[in-house]
Amino acid sequence: MTDSADIRFLLAIEQSGSLAGAARMLGLTPSAVSQRLQQMERRLATRLVERTARKLVFTEEGALLCRRGAELVRQFDALVEDIHLRHGGLVGTLKVNAPLGFGRRHLAPVIADFQRDNPEVDVALTLSDQPLTETADRFDVVVHIGELRSSSLIGHAIAPNSRFVCASPAFVRRFGNPSSPDDLAALPCIVLRENNEDVSLWHFGKGRISRSVRVASKLSCNDGDVIRRWACEGRGVMLRSEWDVADDIRQGALVRLLPTWKSPDANVIALTRDRAGLPRRTRDFMQFLQMRFKPLPPWRV
Repeated sequence: MTDSADIRFLLAIEQSGSLAGAARMLGLTPSAVSQRLQQMERRLATRLVERTARKLVFTEEGALLCRRGAELVRQFDALVEDIHLRHGGLVGTLKVNAPLGFGRRHLAPVIADFQRDNPEVDVALTLSDQPLTETADRFDVVVHIGELRSSSLIGHAIAPNSRFVCASPAFVRRFGNPSSPDDLAALPCIVLRENNEDVSLWHFGKGRISRSVRVASKLSCNDGDVIRRWACEGRGVMLRSEWDVADDIRQGALVRLLPTWKSPDANVIALTRDRAGLPRRTRDFMQFLQMRFKPLPPWRV
């Protein structure tokens, strides 16, 4: 017989990718994790995980138990939450994944305020330079900025966000102000590595005219704060989200280049597994998040 605790235990192994990682996540010793897994396999009379010195692979039965079990756990948690709601506020754990810079600057305050208003909810925020990974379905909410490629997750609009080509005033004085996107190919540029995208190919449009430019980058980083600092120091041109550079442009630390050319928008969206059947704490957090960015997001105030 396997109960919800066993399913949660197996999901922890799947999420961490190793028995040692699951031990850290669960606060157990590696030997205790190994013994509990063996006990589950004996009860079910089947192998759930193949363990080798180099990797851990779920068997077909183990993968099925994780896939079907995860949905049962969500339904059970939703049931318990509905019972608690009859006697008070929200309860349970909310897991949120978000990009590094945006998460630090704009999402962390929202999450702290939501938890303050809902003291029985535990909120776990994970910041990553690749929020859309194969483990994204282990989170209740994944905040994403930019185009959403094929995904089984459902997108919810949070805030508008443009992208600007920027450089420091000192850089413009030294290299001149480009008159067309094609001029960027001859300038030193700085790129942000994120979401496994082709980050050195920049796209622009003006009316019915479109341009794609392959820029030369001597500096790159997976942290937006770093490339913004480099740009402010005059080390190159960058293509960056409005939410990150609006203050620098207003204060004169950065200059927007090619203002008549538009890069594709990179709107802020939140992703969930589905629209119907979400736990109440997830639905309420989504509403709380959307309201914090209305009527205008902070970068447009």
